Amino acid sequence: MRATADLARLLRELRRRDARRRGGTELTYRDLAAATGWSHGIIGGYLSGRVLPPTDRFDVLVRLLGASPAEQGALATARDRVEEGRRPVPSPAPAAPAGPIGPGHPVPRQLPADVPAFTGRAARLADLDAVLAGAGPRVVLIAGTAGVGKTALAVHWAHRVADRFPDGQLYVDLRGYDPRQPVDPGDALAGFLRGLGVPASGIPAATDERAARYRTEVAGRRLLVVLDNAAGAGQVRPLLPGTSTGAVVVTSRDTLGGLVARDGAHPVRLGRLDRADSRVLLRRLLGPGAGPGTVDLLADRCAGLPLALRIAAAGPSPHCSGVPADLAAFDADGDPHTALRSVFSWSLRRLDPPAARAFQLLGLYPGRVFDDAAATALAGGPAGVPLDELARAHLVEPADGGYTMHDLLRAYSAELAALLPPGEAGAALDRLTAHLLDTATAATATLFPHDSAEPVTGAATGTMMDGPEAAARWLDRHRAALVALAGSRAAVALSRVLWRYLEVGGHYREALALHAAAAAHGDAGAHADLGAVHWLLGDHDLAKVHFGRSLDGHRAAGDAAGEARATARLALVHERLGDHDEALTRLRDALAAYRALGDRHGEGAQLLNLGFTLHRIGRHPEALDHLHRAAALFADLGDRRLEGYALGNLGAVFSATGRHDAALTHLHLALERCVEARDRGGEGTARGTLGVAYHRRGDHTKALGHLRRALTVARATGECGLEVETLNALGDVLLATDRPDSAVHRFAAARALAERTGDRHGLARAVDGLSRAGR
Repeated sequence: MRATADLARLLRELRRRDARRRGGTELTYRDLAAATGWSHGIIGGYLSGRVLPPTDRFDVLVRLLGASPAEQGALATARDRVEEGRRPVPSPAPAAPAGPIGPGHPVPRQLPADVPAFTGRAARLADLDAVLAGAGPRVVLIAGTAGVGKTALAVHWAHRVADRFPDGQLYVDLRGYDPRQPVDPGDALAGFLRGLGVPASGIPAATDERAARYRTEVAGRRLLVVLDNAAGAGQVRPLLPGTSTGAVVVTSRDTLGGLVARDGAHPVRLGRLDRADSRVLLRRLLGPGAGPGTVDLLADRCAGLPLALRIAAAGPSPHCSGVPADLAAFDADGDPHTALRSVFSWSLRRLDPPAARAFQLLGLYPGRVFDDAAATALAGGPAGVPLDELARAHLVEPADGGYTMHDLLRAYSAELAALLPPGEAGAALDRLTAHLLDTATAATATLFPHDSAEPVTGAATGTMMDGPEAAARWLDRHRAALVALAGSRAAVALSRVLWRYLEVGGHYREALALHAAAAAHGDAGAHADLGAVHWLLGDHDLAKVHFGRSLDGHRAAGDAAGEARATARLALVHERLGDHDEALTRLRDALAAYRALGDRHGEGAQLLNLGFTLHRIGRHPEALDHLHRAAALFADLGDRRLEGYALGNLGAVFSATGRHDAALTHLHLALERCVEARDRGGEGTARGTLGVAYHRRGDHTKALGHLRRALTVARATGECGLEVETLNALGDVLLATDRPDSAVHRFAAARALAERTGDRHGLARAVDGLSRAGR
């Protein structure tokens, strides 16, 4: 089977990697036979894909080939899926013919608008049509110099043939030549998966896992994928579908020889427009009243580059019969780079002074998408910034609810910003930072109204958000710019404002960068947030270090609330490492501190943590008492998210004590609350506990469904504790349904991950599960 062959290919890649790491040759069949006692023939069967290795042998083999514990778990899951796919399915329905996506699937339509007044390129359009009509890989690479019209050609052709791809069109600007923010392939894959209807909880954390999920989603679909502005083959390759039912168009300034040689991409070299097509384009843009002198001069000065021609055409009046004197002074002498810079400079000189200054100041903006408010903050003063004038001049363009720039224009704007006097540039950045911080504060307060936010020095007040949806959209749109400011003096304030948004949303990479920058300033709260991210990622020793630093810092400052928070978080590390007595002592200390402060929300959180810990050690009556009080307190405060956490923990206790109906009622309410709050970790925990509850009630089909979705969430967010718990629970269900080989894989993966993270509770469960499976 093809899936078995794919698994064998992964094993061979592991063998090659192992040889590179050792600096020697690949392990031979004889070497592997000597290490395992298996025959040469059976090892050859495993590595060629002719034979699917049994679970125990597969584990031994991947360890011999140098797989890390995390890789061992992922490979074990892949092996189980291959085995499950080989089982006969009773009364299969006949396979549906290839065709459009069914009514339950979204059809992405992500292409940008077609380019107005598209001119020429008949030969290149024919080249693209030929690739679509031919056999073999339908991947085409449009390569050419900056500003030559690669994107325009790709988008125009994509609109022409869109009806031949009824399952939709995907588009991403990879920004490969953006000096600040090229798009990571993993982020591009996440966008594609969302466009294909995959929920956030179903998007894995690792890029290779996202690529595999993407290939699964697009397999057999007639989709057109446009990968714009790629820097290299490595940025493109994870985004290529695994089947040839669709087509892919890549644009790049590079010829990407590796993509052509290895992936079979058809190269289409795009040159500059000739003088005749340049004049036709200009007449279409300028209208019939344009003077011939203007058209001829613009055609000569713009060196056949459509970007330069379009920007230049936005300058003169449509009825201008003469030649602009300032443009006549420029002479690109046929050089594209000089032509672009000349046109940029000329276009800027034709703007009103406020618009020209706004373009220069936008070179300071640290993100990709900006809006009127951000531009106004950079410029200062009460008047708005004329972004519409910049848009009419084609110096900015609409994108994602705001504006963006072509990467060449962004680089030019940054060059101009570097010429600003240091005092003026610094003042503009201070205004922008204050604006972003103020708006982020309003957005997070809208999303998480029950968090006791620490005061933020220097931020304005009064910014309002039109509900949680608007707040989430604003934060998602500006997240890159906010995190980019981590190197500024605002790092501490940003860390305090954004911690919950980054944590709940699973944006752990950005959280680590921001909180580390704030902790470098000695902020005790940032150490607590940094520890929390490490705890979620399973690095409990490092989490313990940061929580300890936070506790010491708050004590030294006499900050009782901060001390209580650090104490509570440190307790969770002790619980995960198996020191339950120390965990309970610290949680009771934190509970007493919050009560002394009159902080009811903090009190509820510690009642919840105490209930969870007491449940883990089997003290169920005490756990129920604490959890009932926590649920009532959060309901009274109106915090539905943490009320959901309390209900979920109550459901777990009810399930453990045999009260199955009560358990399921509470757990479904918990799941509802967490989904409503966009809390991915909470959703995963609720689904995992639901799986356990259904398993205990004997409904193994529903149990497997919830547990598999919980595992997807755990791997998407990187929450190692949840992954260990879910793997162990899956092992229990598989063992109960007479599938011991698959159960062993789950328990082995849980054991490997628990050993790496120091999760003693999870490790004990995994070892017990392996023992039961062995019997």
